[in-house]
Amino acid sequence: MTTIRLPGEGGAAPVPYTLHGTPLPVPRAARFNRVAFSAAHVVADPLGDPTSGVAAIDWDRTIAYRRHLAGLGLGIAEAMDTAQRGMGLDWPTARELIRRSLAETRDIPGIRIASGCGTDQLDPKEARDIDDVLRAYAEQMEAVQSMGGEVILMASRALARVARGPEDYRTVYRRLLAEADAPVILHWLGDMFDPALAGYWGDAGFDGALDTCLGIIAENPGKVDGIKISLLDAAKEVRMRRLLPDGVRMYTGDDFNYPELIEGDAEGHSHALLGIFDAIAPAASLALSALAEGDTARFHALLSPTVPLSRRIFGTPTQFYKTGVVFLAWLNGHQDHFVMVAGQQSMRPLGYFADLFRMADAAGLLADPDRAAARMRHLLALHGIEG
Repeated sequence: MTTIRLPGEGGAAPVPYTLHGTPLPVPRAARFNRVAFSAAHVVADPLGDPTSGVAAIDWDRTIAYRRHLAGLGLGIAEAMDTAQRGMGLDWPTARELIRRSLAETRDIPGIRIASGCGTDQLDPKEARDIDDVLRAYAEQMEAVQSMGGEVILMASRALARVARGPEDYRTVYRRLLAEADAPVILHWLGDMFDPALAGYWGDAGFDGALDTCLGIIAENPGKVDGIKISLLDAAKEVRMRRLLPDGVRMYTGDDFNYPELIEGDAEGHSHALLGIFDAIAPAASLALSALAEGDTARFHALLSPTVPLSRRIFGTPTQFYKTGVVFLAWLNGHQDHFVMVAGQQSMRPLGYFADLFRMADAAGLLADPDRAAARMRHLLALHGIEG
């Protein structure tokens, strides 16, 4: 058994920790009865300059990780906030990421990639009105559609800033959906993920925002594949799910309550479009296959241990969850370094990483415990702690 000294909870002095988890088996021949997307992170080029304002990407490792996720049966939600969109990944680099993902995975049977279209090339402070927002959205949507990609209409900081009320949201989405070549996935991201999105849909309260969003969906039949909702509130998601028109999917983005939402109830279930699936991909694949076979006990046995890990990864300040996602990818050998675009690896304290290490071990998510322990010791040494 491997033992390592880890910082104690709450910043306590290091104490010995003996790894005890059993690594999950590699999933084979995944078959799901839910649509499941993993929002995927990007692997930074460690030689890039984080002060340059231009994201430096290790393209080979980044695409290899997408192929890994697809091999587990998961779809890819590309160039979303998990890929540090709006937090280091600029639009020109996001566009190249989308192009490469689509082009370099075409040989994978059945792969599904849906890509984020937003307005991040437009500085919200420079947006004057909704016409500026529409032009920015249209540029990105045209780019993705010209590559043959599916569209996720991401929530817009610029729209949140200039919209005067619900009618402006209706106008923007009505025009965008009219230009869509195929049904799109809408995106409702709560302000816990991005404070600049407070009051989205033109109302600070959930009820008013819900009415506006549902109205937009109802007014555009055939143009909406589904909606991803990330409010970290299961009751709100279920309420909206039950009000969606027939044929419109609810994609859970709730990284706190995903097992119960994906399983669903007698009145329906959620599909998945989750950032946490990047970090727990083997468990997610095995669990979704078990659910498709009707084995709900195994579904929960696989996913329940991942929930404490996810809640810690996405703990406040939630927008820095990407740091935890990339940390686990490094521990599991999907990249050779723990460097992130824009230096985001520095946005969490050492105790956070120690917690994730313990929780990932408990969930069977350290594929090679000895390698993970060696890398954790290296991180501890950089902080002057002997592991």
